[in-house]
Amino acid sequence: MKNAVEDQVASLYAELLPTVPEAHPGCPVCREDVMVYALNRLPPHYVATLKGEILTRLDIQVGQASTDATVAIMDGLRFVARNPRCGAPPAP
Repeated sequence: MKNAVEDQVASLYAELLPTVPEAHPGCPVCREDVMVYALNRLPPHYVATLKGEILTRLDIQVGQASTDATVAIMDGLRFVARNPRCGAPPAP
């Protein structure tokens, strides 16, 4: 059993990180904080089989679910950049 949204958020995080200049690239603490921020704002999609995982991935990679995930990650990147727990200086 797993939440298929986690894989989507991880993939989108890698794509979106370079687009936010104030983000802290390569910092594992900030990465996890952004992922937690986004996942707490998105509905989970739990799957138990490979077939269910494939169908769910296809469903959440298009349309509103994909847009919602992108917005949640972008918000998370900006929030964590302004409030880093890793000790880095906050972004302006």
